Amino acid sequence: MRFFIGLCLSASLLSAEPLKFRTDADGPVRADEKKKNPKDKKPDDKPDWFQLVEGQFPPEGSAHAVSGELMKVDHLERRFQIRVDRNDSQDRGMWDLPLDAGMLPYGSIWYHGAPAALQDIPLGTHLHGLFYLADPDDKTPPPDTWYRRKTPEFDFRRCFRIEDDFTFNARQKQLWKIDIVDLETKKLTATLLDKGKPGDKPKIFDLLASTRVFKGNGFEDLKVLKAGQTFLCNLTWVTLYGPGRITDIWLDEPAQMFATAQQLERHRIHTRERGLPGWVTAVEDEPQFVTITFFGNVDPKLFDELTIKDLNAPPPKDGSPPPTEPRGGLAVARESLMTYDPVNDRKTGSILDVKKIPAEPGSSGIQIKLKMDMMLEGYRPKRIVRFYPETWKVIALPKEEEFFGRE
Repeated sequence: MRFFIGLCLSASLLSAEPLKFRTDADGPVRADEKKKNPKDKKPDDKPDWFQLVEGQFPPEGSAHAVSGELMKVDHLERRFQIRVDRNDSQDRGMWDLPLDAGMLPYGSIWYHGAPAALQDIPLGTHLHGLFYLADPDDKTPPPDTWYRRKTPEFDFRRCFRIEDDFTFNARQKQLWKIDIVDLETKKLTATLLDKGKPGDKPKIFDLLASTRVFKGNGFEDLKVLKAGQTFLCNLTWVTLYGPGRITDIWLDEPAQMFATAQQLERHRIHTRERGLPGWVTAVEDEPQFVTITFFGNVDPKLFDELTIKDLNAPPPKDGSPPPTEPRGGLAVARESLMTYDPVNDRKTGSILDVKKIPAEPGSSGIQIKLKMDMMLEGYRPKRIVRFYPETWKVIALPKEEEFFGRE
């Protein structure tokens, strides 16, 4: 009988249709769009945008792409505001309006080709992002802009990924090739090469007297820019007066690799001081087991440090033999990944298992099972936590980065 039931369930799962949701391929978001009542839906109507489910990672390709310039940052709460790029789908009255968004707990930030924190990205940097609709219960009022106008993208307030132009182009194996440089008028004409082949028509960028040119491990003058050179760059004022102003140019591969390596080390230091983020997947109260799935918004190399034993760890106070398993500390965190007081309120445990699970958007594909010395109320399924491998020194963060005392 059990076999029959299992067979029926398997057959129903195999025959189930793939999840349908709207994507950017269905057309741009427009200001006059209204969500239809399900009863009024017609078969040929576009599907609705995917709505996130608490405690689950989103399906591949379900986010909405929005690009714009970084205007405002609250790095403690992982919130930011961009001025949305102008595009052909917008009426003129909808140009240059802000989108205020928060990073999802598993949302990733990229800068110079490496993971980053919001405070790493200078204001004015042009960014590319992937966003999801706000929670249905989110009652965020219209922005304080002229005539209380709001961008057509206003409802997409949960960010899955943001990245600068350097990262966006490098990730897609794209480079710009200089066609013409005119230092007198401060204009640079370049064509985008996609995997080595010319893509769109050439674009005319603005150079600034302050534009930084990186070559090798150092700086160069604008005079080194010549036709035929390839480069990566970061931009500002995109779509305001053309393709944008170039703030930084990386002229060769060594310069690009150096920028990425520096940002990667900055990210690793930041993460080691704040813990690996993830959420609780399963809990067994009596044996005090906690299973955690880590998010994919950190350097994967950091997970190699989960299984390293601290040879200088003090012996147990009760005189029992030292544990053979690697250990670590588990702190409760908020949706913004901010912890409360990890020096004092984290609890320690032994790592019983580290395993790889199927990769999903937002997930690292790494899961651990812990045997905790003491359980906390915050160790519940779907709750956000941060884990410190035993070789990571847990230090007191600046007070503004701890939520303790603000509950």
